[in-house]
Amino acid sequence: MIATDARIVTPSSIKLASVLAVLLLAAPLAIEAQPAKQIPRIGLLASSSTERDKSRLAAFRQGLRELGYLEGQNIVIEQRYAAGKFEDLPKLAAELVRLNLDVLVTEGTPAARAAKSATSTIPVVMGNAGDPVGTGLVAGLARPGGNITGLSDFSFDLVTKRLELLKEMVPSASHVAVLLNPANPTNPLELRKLQAAAPALRVTLFPFEVSGADDIERA
Repeated sequence: MIATDARIVTPSSIKLASVLAVLLLAAPLAIEAQPAKQIPRIGLLASSSTERDKSRLAAFRQGLRELGYLEGQNIVIEQRYAAGKFEDLPKLAAELVRLNLDVLVTEGTPAARAAKSATSTIPVVMGNAGDPVGTGLVAGLARPGGNITGLSDFSFDLVTKRLELLKEMVPSASHVAVLLNPANPTNPLELRKLQAAAPALRVTLFPFEVSGADDIERA
């Protein structure tokens, strides 16, 4: 059902809605085969529900409306949020898969990973994945393969630039703390990239694992 040559592009919740609309429209035969009163069901899986997440999801719904998809009229949206507890994502993904979805939309790399483990048949549209290739979500950006496509924020490519900018702002900096969540598969990859760039910038990195607010205080 997914065009495996779909290119992963820069992030936008409205663009994500456009990708989803393409997937829904790309399977007219499957939709026609459904009973007349049955409408497409979209699953929505997110790692958290912060104000930033809510803003993105609001833009996602706006994008759907602009494309003619109205919640409760010609689409149904089933949503699950992990409230920052990444360990709950596999269970939530499994719940959504059991709802006989047409498409599963994910926010963030951990949610996309949970969706990948939960289904190999339901199309998955990911949003804001940091490094979809490095984390094993897709085979490549030009040809994702499998049942996953969507958008990447390419933050992985910017992580060393942030360190360079920090050094420019504070040239005397020699010791830099790095806060990372080990449960997010992108963070360890970013740390390795930072560690490779650190010697040339003459800085020593000190990583601290942070999974919640209490860990931030400790770090």
